[in-house]
Amino acid sequence: MRLPFPLRIPAVAIAGVMLVAACQGTATSPPTSTPSGPVLSGEIEIDGSSTVYPVTEAIAEEFQIENPGVRVTVAFSGTGGGFKRFCAGETDANDASRPVKQDEIDTCKTAGVTPVELPVAYDGLSVMVNPANDWVTCLTVSQLRQIWDSGSTVRTWADVNPAWPAEKINLYGPGADSGTFDYFTEVINGEIDRSRSDYTQSEDDNSLVQGIAGDRNALGYFGYAYYQRNKDRLKVVAIDAEKGGGCVEPTAETISGGTYAPLSRPLFVYPSKEALQRPEVEAFFRYYLANVDSLLGTGEGQVGYIPAHEDLKAEAQRNLEAALQ
Repeated sequence: MRLPFPLRIPAVAIAGVMLVAACQGTATSPPTSTPSGPVLSGEIEIDGSSTVYPVTEAIAEEFQIENPGVRVTVAFSGTGGGFKRFCAGETDANDASRPVKQDEIDTCKTAGVTPVELPVAYDGLSVMVNPANDWVTCLTVSQLRQIWDSGSTVRTWADVNPAWPAEKINLYGPGADSGTFDYFTEVINGEIDRSRSDYTQSEDDNSLVQGIAGDRNALGYFGYAYYQRNKDRLKVVAIDAEKGGGCVEPTAETISGGTYAPLSRPLFVYPSKEALQRPEVEAFFRYYLANVDSLLGTGEGQVGYIPAHEDLKAEAQRNLEAALQ
């Protein structure tokens, strides 16, 4: 089973800009048309989070159908890697699976780039094992920390729980340029970047899916949408936050309601204020906010994430309007 976007080669091989590929499937409700006006033309370049990539790619596909004079390219070098390009003025916007950091804001300011924060969806960062794994159904936050913390001595499943096999755990996860990596290491290990490094790393979540699907002793993590589109190849692990709620699996309800803790998080896209002054960029991000909810959800042709709460939607609209003044 495949995501509604093509399987890609590892991120190191696609450092350049990628053309947006045609999506399979359509949203359950038709996107809102771009308001009538002058015919738009130009190019918009977006990079950043592989987690947010399918959302922005789907929006870009629909926008280009209605505005064939505009070419939108979307790449995924990771949240941090994308911000490096964005703050250097190389891209018009950055997808992000975490908020922009203060040092990134400072770097952007030095280059004359002003990030505009637009929260667009919710994600439940999902922990995966291979379907042949019949011993792990739930992990506590303490067990995840035991496995993933820097200096971890865990090598086998039995090191985590003596009742589990004394077989080597093969770990899979995003690299250090990923916002998913930042978020996971902060909420699980207590500090951004605090993680063991002896695991298979990729900024391409499809590569992680392939690795876990083909490895009986695999354990890894990535965004909820990639689990949704690969349910027949993966087994999700429930998480116990150790606060009395017990083991909770990521679902639309638990992510939106906040009971899937601590791995629920908002997702963002950051256009620059400077790029928004171009009519094609303004039109694209107005279109983005007007149509994103129709492309979210877990139905056929949808990308698998959860719509943002109304307060976040209002915040995104306010931030966009303020940047356009």
